[in-house]
Amino acid sequence: MPAAGRSAPCAAATSSISNERPTSRRSRPLSDLTHAEVAQRLERLTELSVELSANTNTAALLERILRAAKDMTRADGGTLYRVTRDRCALSFCISINDTLGMYLGGQGGEPVTLPDIPLSTASGAPNMAAVAAYAANTGVSVNIPDVYQAEGFNFSGMRQFDVAHGYHSQSFLTVPMRDHEGALTGVLQLINARDKRSGAIQAFSESDQRLIEALASQAAIAITNQSLIKTLEELFEAFVKLINIGIDEKSPHTGRHCEHVPELTMMLAQAVHETANGPFAAFSMSDRDRKALWIAGLLHDCGKITTPVHVVEKATKLETIFDRIHLVDARFEVLKRDAEIQSLKDKLAAGNDARRHAEINQLLSARLAGLDEDRAFLRRANVGGEFMRPEDQERVRQIARHRWIAPDGNERDLLDAEEVANLTIRAGTLNEAEREIINNHISVTIRMLESLPWPRHLELVPEYAGGHHERMDGNGYPRGLRGEQMSVQARIMAIADIFEALTAKDRPYKKGNTLSESLVILGGFRQRNHIDPDLFDIFVRQKVYLQYAKKFMDPSQIDEVDESLIPGYRP
Repeated sequence: MPAAGRSAPCAAATSSISNERPTSRRSRPLSDLTHAEVAQRLERLTELSVELSANTNTAALLERILRAAKDMTRADGGTLYRVTRDRCALSFCISINDTLGMYLGGQGGEPVTLPDIPLSTASGAPNMAAVAAYAANTGVSVNIPDVYQAEGFNFSGMRQFDVAHGYHSQSFLTVPMRDHEGALTGVLQLINARDKRSGAIQAFSESDQRLIEALASQAAIAITNQSLIKTLEELFEAFVKLINIGIDEKSPHTGRHCEHVPELTMMLAQAVHETANGPFAAFSMSDRDRKALWIAGLLHDCGKITTPVHVVEKATKLETIFDRIHLVDARFEVLKRDAEIQSLKDKLAAGNDARRHAEINQLLSARLAGLDEDRAFLRRANVGGEFMRPEDQERVRQIARHRWIAPDGNERDLLDAEEVANLTIRAGTLNEAEREIINNHISVTIRMLESLPWPRHLELVPEYAGGHHERMDGNGYPRGLRGEQMSVQARIMAIADIFEALTAKDRPYKKGNTLSESLVILGGFRQRNHIDPDLFDIFVRQKVYLQYAKKFMDPSQIDEVDESLIPGYRP
């Protein structure tokens, strides 16, 4: 129903809510209820209070409140207003009228287009002209037997509504909704109480008012609880984003990884949820399950906030604060200079022997060319890759034995032991010590997450997030869990984590693989029993990889995939 009177737009929230017990501004008819009916109402109110406390859907909760109030008082219609976020006005939330077949707002009604009711006038004074605003500003219930006989309120909007719809508004009961701290959450307004026998319109009785005041109080507390829960969830999600901002500031590459992994995790989880046969036919996820998995995905690498930047961002094998390949380049220049100096010395010793001079020049050219080749090889070796051949590792060791004169005048090997160890890294750019540092992020992640007081529906977040580096064969880290010891969600995230890393083209230490290359490599993980084979089958068969690729991969990486060539997969 439309508001019973409006005033000028609100400039600011002005009034505080009275802490006194609400009383009627108009005289109220006495109750005509029997003792049995009173007992029945009390029982109904108790049942409804329990239902309100258990309802976690705010929209459904609000509609349940209004419909219960309308039914319990036999009202023809009713409206529930919510106080706006700035506490400046009342907004129409739900409006129902049986006679007119009106259903606005709520879970399935027509959209509400009615303007808000301001709580103050243009001058800043409390709005006392509109009944709902009066009840909100004073904290007092208003029970009007006949609005056409009432004084003190502006009912022009209500009269216009009656004329437009051929309706007759008569009795009004308007009750403020205040929570346990006295804070206004909304206003409940009922119209046209009906006699339980004749159906004639009558005033709302005193027992009706007391009943709705009790319901409004319980409803306000339930709404406040829902609002607090939502606020805490929003605060927690903001905290999660804050952590990821910190990671992103340290490493933008890791930040994007933290965004994409939860997306891919949810794509695969949904595909598993929809699977009707096979080992995961019984797997299903509720909204709460999805929430827990999503949060786990967002936080799966939160421990990297403690990982040193030079390890996270190590683009080449010799990089620490800077790429030390340039120091190696300088040593080669010293070797080339020394070779040129030695050739000049040899020429001086040869005198005017042209034949010997030509021989010296030839030897110098060969020496310089060899040094250039060795330097170019070390530059290539410095770039991490999927695999370094043993013969290439041995060549690094051979080059390392070149002797040069250091700035201190001492002769030493071209490469020291630490440089050789880095340049012979078999895969990627991290040496063993650095890999232990980077791997430690998952232990830190688990410690961070397990230290939080998770609510019951999120208590598995640490397990989901902490298991994405475990392997089916038990050789993963940090706990060495086997497949059957991990939740399905953790196994799902393990696949998402690997595939995102394979396809990412923004990493400083690798290029982004094409879609087909990534699937071949992922198939290798399946064959080596690193990832769950049945989840891998769903990932490919349901084309989760393609769904992810279209959303996040560069178009240049999305090539044609021949699924028959994917290792470990049978089309």
